Amino acid sequence: MAAPVQRINCPPFTDQRPGTSGLRKKVTRFAEPHYLAMFVQAIFDAVGDLKGATIALGGDGRYYNREASAIILRMAAAHGIAKVLVGKGGILSTPAASNLIRQRGLKGGIILSASHNPGGPDGDFGIKYNATNGGPAPESLTEAMYKLSQTLTGYDILDESAGKIDLDRLGLQTLGAMSVEIFDPVADYATLMERLFDFDRMRTWLKGNRMLFDAMHAVTGPYAEEILAKRLGASAQSLLNFVPKTDFGNHHPDPNPAHAEELMARMWAADAPALGAASDGDGDRNMIVGAKLAVSPSDSLAVLAANATLIPGYAKGIKGVARSMPTSRAADVVAAELGVESFETPTGWKFFGNLLDAGRVTLCGEESYGTGSDHVREKDGLWAVLFWLDLLAATGKSVPAIMDAHWRRFGRHYYSRHDYEAVDSDRANEIVNTLRQRLPDLQGRADKRGRIELADDFRYQDPIDGSISERQGIRLVFSDGGRLVLRLSGTGTEGATLRLYLERFEPKTGVLDLEPQVALADFINLAEELIGIKRVSGRTQPDVVT
Repeated sequence: MAAPVQRINCPPFTDQRPGTSGLRKKVTRFAEPHYLAMFVQAIFDAVGDLKGATIALGGDGRYYNREASAIILRMAAAHGIAKVLVGKGGILSTPAASNLIRQRGLKGGIILSASHNPGGPDGDFGIKYNATNGGPAPESLTEAMYKLSQTLTGYDILDESAGKIDLDRLGLQTLGAMSVEIFDPVADYATLMERLFDFDRMRTWLKGNRMLFDAMHAVTGPYAEEILAKRLGASAQSLLNFVPKTDFGNHHPDPNPAHAEELMARMWAADAPALGAASDGDGDRNMIVGAKLAVSPSDSLAVLAANATLIPGYAKGIKGVARSMPTSRAADVVAAELGVESFETPTGWKFFGNLLDAGRVTLCGEESYGTGSDHVREKDGLWAVLFWLDLLAATGKSVPAIMDAHWRRFGRHYYSRHDYEAVDSDRANEIVNTLRQRLPDLQGRADKRGRIELADDFRYQDPIDGSISERQGIRLVFSDGGRLVLRLSGTGTEGATLRLYLERFEPKTGVLDLEPQVALADFINLAEELIGIKRVSGRTQPDVVT
């Protein structure tokens, strides 16, 4: 006898508007009765036409991942979904989920992650839906989810008498009339990487050189163990923090110099490995480090674009490059020399989807340590690490030598991001709104940095579908190529996070070896003069500088 479907009546929750990458809240909020289920109901209703469909489900293994998976599986069965593919243990990196959806022609997938945000009982949790192309749900769909979440009166879920799924047992299981396949989350992804990169060349390089990969006790640990250690032969000592933990070892799983302290210390030592790298909670971000040199994500995208033909998967060249607006314009310079298109989009990987699907771009990147290509529809941390590893093997150069050659060819975009986290929301909005109101007066203003040629609030019109996104970040662009950008982040879960981006261009004949904060010192002072983050917020310095 089939387990009955229950209708649980519940008033709507008013705070379920998705941000740049799904809905993120504190674990304690998600664990409140009905909170997760009501948003899942909004997802299913917004997507529609799920009866008989197959979808994917997985996450980064953070606290509450298993409990959330059980609820979602019972709801999927209640909505007539025919089959759910679930990574063993509820584990599935975001790029691997994107690949799975594309490879197997799924209706889409639910990813449980708050990406680079902290985990644990007092940490963050998140949920997002990826569409049939493998990419994050577009704004039209996430807005539909939000509107539905405000009017729902309840949700449908299979009765607990149906039993539960063992997430650790590979193979087929059933839940009511629905089939659940627990699969190896690494295998398909590893096979894809072998098609893109020269594994023989990388194996040879690793016999004579050392690398260090920090998985930050997050989802890429099993992926790195399979690909870097088992398939490429990297030593066990090459993997750092590779056992996933629900609280990420009580660390912040954000791959930047401020949070990857052990990796950075090792890379600044006298006997530093030739390549250092890290990934984040759900595996979609990356940091690349050479001996005493952290590569900025903006520069990383530009280097990959300039050297793509050295990599088997991109040997025929690239079609174009896209970057988020706050990302430095280093990739634009490369695209211009290569004679390919370059695009500037709002922050959020979903904005790259149409360009990728239309075949207009091959490589994409965000300054927040996200890089990817048309192999999936998400940014991909381990892919970027393998790209750099293969590039080192192909050229025989070190990371610092590659960067020096790049700057001498294209010039250097000195660049930094200053994050002010958990700022009082009223103060943060005051800072942004005041600057927004001053834009007409700032346009054309001349000062010691030169003339402000553009002062605007970035407005994006998608070149593929014509959709428009307003107020995507305030830009001050100077006549010498420098930029100041200010935006409120959509990934925090308490207060507001203000991000200030600073960029100064140095031509290839100029001084190319300065430390970025030194090169940007005058610009940092000018930003405070024009914007006043410290003055209004009361902060004396940023929480994180990258």
